[in-house]
Order: sequence, then C-alpha cells, then structure tokens
Amino acid sequence: MKWFSVIFCWLVLYSPTYAAIPGGVQASYEVFMSGMKIGQIDEVYTRNKDHYTLTSTTTPLGLLAVFKPEKVYLSSSGLITKQGLRPQRFEDKRPGNPGKSSQAEFDWAAQQLTLIHQALRTQLALPDGTQDRLSAMYQFMFVDMEGIDALHFAMTNGNKLDNYHYSIGPVQKLDTPAGQFDSLYLDSQAKPGESRTEIWLETKHNLPCKMIITDAHGDQYTQILSGLKILP
Repeated sequence: MKWFSVIFCWLVLYSPTYAAIPGGVQASYEVFMSGMKIGQIDEVYTRNKDHYTLTSTTTPLGLLAVFKPEKVYLSSSGLITKQGLRPQRFEDKRPGNPGKSSQAEFDWAAQQLTLIHQALRTQLALPDGTQDRLSAMYQFMFVDMEGIDALHFAMTNGNKLDNYHYSIGPVQKLDTPAGQFDSLYLDSQAKPGESRTEIWLETKHNLPCKMIITDAHGDQYTQILSGLKILP
C-alpha cells in the first residue's frame, strides 16, 4: 500500500495536454556552495515523437576545479507517455572517478529495476511512475500543479531507490541570472538531521529555476538558472 500511494499521487497529476510540452529545452545553471561559485551545469532535453533524451554535464569551477577537476555526465532516455516521462536507461558517468559511476535499467514489462555500480547488479521491484535523478526534474513539465499542495514519487540515482515527498507553496517572484520568473516553491520538509531540498519551478513550463540542498550538517548547495532556451 505504501508504494501505491506514491504511484497514485504522481500519476493522477499528469497534464492532459502533454503534446504541447516543449520539443526541446536547453538550460544552464550556476552552482554555489555556501555562497562560493563552484560549478556550472548544462542540460539538454530533446523530444523525438514518443521518445526523449536528456543529458547533463557538470563542470567544476574555481577551487573545486583545482581539487576535483573531473566532469560529471548524466544521461536519461526513454518514452513519453500520457503520464509523462518513462525512463528506460539512466547513467551517472564520472570518467575522473569511475568508482562513483552508476547506471539504472528500467524493465517496465517485468516491473524490474536494475541498478549497476562497480560491476555489481542489484535488482529491485519497479513501481509505476518511478523517475531517475535527471528525468525527475523534467517530469514536472507534465504535471498540472493547479490546486495541488503536495507531490510524492519514487526516484533512483543509480545506486538506490527512494521515495520523495514535497509540499507545494504559493507562487513567488524569483530573480535569477536568466531573468525574473513566477515560480512555485517545493519543499521536502526534512526532519531534523535529514538533508532538505527546496525547488523553485518557473510556472510556464514547470522547469526548475532554482534548487537549494541543505545537508544534515547545514552546508548548502545552490543551483540557479543562468540560461534557458525553449524549443517548440
């Protein structure tokens, strides 16, 4: 029953006008740690009929580039359904640190998720509506947020599968290097000692324009939109 509630809350919220979702998105983000710029993220979403591809490249900058110069490459690919994105394969590739690389394979027919890390394959039950770390941020495009006060869904990062819960606040004005946006505020409402995630979604396409992750020790990582191009 626990998984059912997660699946149900995610699936009933899809937008019935998914055909009008952008055919492509190019987004860039600046990344800060405790106020210091440490990196840049460049992402590309492409739709080809009922298939999608997503890529994300994180480039370290400043002091991080000195001590950890390796880039991080994320990719996700799969189908586009009336419920939104249905991943088939996810990869977290770290050429400079291959021990941290991971993959996820989604077998929807068999309802099986395979996680691959350091040649170890772990198989788990695959709940309907599960997203990967990258597709989750673009699945919001398919969600009708009107009148909704919470979101619940399952997500994998290639190493594990977790449930995520967000409350949805009122629309806020948000200034970013890419411009000012009306945005919806999502909060993971973490308990003491847990990592907290806050997400601001611009309201036209429900794309992330800011994210703050506060770890259990109080350190903050901020990702903020610096460039956005929407393709029809």
